[in-house]
Amino acid sequence: MKTKITTAFAIALFSLAITSCSSTSGAKAYPLDTCIVSGNKLGSMGTPITKVYQGQQVKFCCAPCVEEFDANPAKFMSKL
Repeated sequence: MKTKITTAFAIALFSLAITSCSSTSGAKAYPLDTCIVSGNKLGSMGTPITKVYQGQQVKFCCAPCVEEFDANPAKFMSKL
């Protein structure tokens, strides 16, 4: 039986793998309780995704938000 993996699902798996492998120790704590991209409450769409960008923890509600952030980080980092 073949399984078709959607792009969004593959991105989510990749993001989770990066999150679990990347260390957030030594990074500045994320000060918001909402997603930096969408503004959704963290945890409202499942386990939040955390990544470190230039020494700052950044949290997202879902994988598509990580993708949007990666396209233009400066736009979103200004929210901090």
